[in-house]
Amino acid sequence: MNSRRTFVLSAGGAVARMAAGKAQANDRIRIAVIGVNGRGRDHIEGFEPLPDAEVAMLCDPDRKLLAERAEQFEKKYGRKVATETDLRRVYENKEIDAVSIATPNHWHALAAIWACQAGKDVYVEKPGTHNVREGRKLIEAAHKYNRIVQHGVQLRSSEALQEAVGHLRKGTIGNVYMARGLVFRWRPSIGKKPNEQPPEYLDYNLWLGPAEERPFSRRLVHYNWHWHWDFGNGDVGNQGIHETDMCMWGLGVEKLPNKITAMGGKFLFDDDKETPETLSSTYLFGDEKKMIEFEVRPWCTNLEDGAGVGNLFYGSEGYMVVKGYNEYAIYLGEKRERGPARKAGGDHYANFLKAVRSRKTLDQNGPVETVHLASALAHLGNISYRLGRQLTFDPAAERFVGDQQANAMLTRNYRAPFVVPEKV
Repeated sequence: MNSRRTFVLSAGGAVARMAAGKAQANDRIRIAVIGVNGRGRDHIEGFEPLPDAEVAMLCDPDRKLLAERAEQFEKKYGRKVATETDLRRVYENKEIDAVSIATPNHWHALAAIWACQAGKDVYVEKPGTHNVREGRKLIEAAHKYNRIVQHGVQLRSSEALQEAVGHLRKGTIGNVYMARGLVFRWRPSIGKKPNEQPPEYLDYNLWLGPAEERPFSRRLVHYNWHWHWDFGNGDVGNQGIHETDMCMWGLGVEKLPNKITAMGGKFLFDDDKETPETLSSTYLFGDEKKMIEFEVRPWCTNLEDGAGVGNLFYGSEGYMVVKGYNEYAIYLGEKRERGPARKAGGDHYANFLKAVRSRKTLDQNGPVETVHLASALAHLGNISYRLGRQLTFDPAAERFVGDQQANAMLTRNYRAPFVVPEKV
């Protein structure tokens, strides 16, 4: 579909040899799901029914939640599943072949890097990073330790959207010069909640992980961490990563933009959210003469040609609408005559397992490079919003031009020992 770099992994190392041996014996790949509150439930349900996978362990620092998920697992699948509260113990377990990471965003990159270092293959939820620097570190780790790292951007496994990108490549809508990403989700107020002592069943130190120390509050744990900068990235870095990735995939851009501007704010609710409810971001790819526009709306809104969560691509001969995860339609010419259209899904979890067995990143639909690019696009827009100005970026160096304040926001202050290292 594109010219992304691919590499074939060696079978070096005990775990890689074990994975290769299992593939030959048609044994199941043993997976640990790390983070089981929200998307983690989907990971369990995505992997466990597959004939070549076995969810062998669940991990979460919330012991109460972990026990509930283990009980639900046994009732649904008829067998007990091992549990662990500390992901570091998971990585020490030689019986685990791969991990599926569905923690809060601030843990994604470090959890994935540690997994690579431990010889585990990785499926990591979007966004695969919490800041721009983490993306390059994760790519380095995947290559250094010969690991398959799959980003949870399921649109890439949709048969319909693979076909849609084919139309964009062959010129069905002409010269494609702009993409729009749309995230119109119903996001209510989260209210205001005080600081308090963490519950006894939660290892709050582990939950914080790489983030700076701050008091426990139910405005953070569990889901509402999305709307706080230390842990989440707002909706452009939540649901929006599917659409940032689709924008870049469809346009065929494989580096970050050189101009970024964003603005928005909180216009509806007086609550504990730190991230903007409404956000409009624009990204200019000067060398390619292409542009991405991105919109986040939180409440009552119109749908754009039926797309409330999706993408629009504009070309010299027409435009394309991508709706949700697995549907597209093309409209041609001034009269918007209906062109090709299709709705068909795919299995992103099965695609990951295919690559784990083959050891070929060419088999992946969501390779580690998408972790960095799709996530970093959102991060750059958030930096522009937070600084309140347009930014100039050097996509080769992946640094802002002459802007120390913006460059400081490409990474974070990590809390030892939960540190993404300079040398992975």
